[in-house]
Amino acid sequence: MNDTVVTLVGNAATGVDYRETPTGGVARFRFAVTPRRWDRRNSAWTDGSTSFYTVCAWRNLGANLTASVNVGDPLVVHGRLRVRDETLDGQRRTFVDIDAVSIGHDLTWGTSAFKRVARANTALTERPVDMSAAASAANAAAVGSGSGSGCDSDAGPGAVGKPVHTQPWLSEQDESAAPVGAAGVPTGPL
Repeated sequence: MNDTVVTLVGNAATGVDYRETPTGGVARFRFAVTPRRWDRRNSAWTDGSTSFYTVCAWRNLGANLTASVNVGDPLVVHGRLRVRDETLDGQRRTFVDIDAVSIGHDLTWGTSAFKRVARANTALTERPVDMSAAASAANAAAVGSGSGSGCDSDAGPGAVGKPVHTQPWLSEQDESAAPVGAAGVPTGPL
């Protein structure tokens, strides 16, 4: 695949909006990126033009994002860049979306405390191997009713029929057999 993968540093411009869809939960928020440059003439930092992106995070990433990010938080977003054109009120507009693979707080501006979340049900992170025509139609109807956010693609990120791993350091075999301690923290080898 010829995806354009980007890493952006900026701030959450809106609150996180989380929705359940037929293909799994999706979180969406607007992300502001403002470049800063050193102005030699005035010997001071100046802000450039702010760019806004719609960031979409699917499944576990989306749920964790909803519980972790507030408006104004400094973030680092890594994901696939998507550019789309739409016509609204007779005007053609271009929107830039990021399908997030990873999101974290920018520790340049403060501290953060990580808390691991235990998985409740692995069936929630797996996609069916073969979607029936009825499920595909229901999915298309749900996608079509979106607000034009760009986060409502048919399948979301991830391959059909493969589980979306919440613990990428474990193989598929290790993940299903990883022992979990009382606090939901894996106690097996990492």
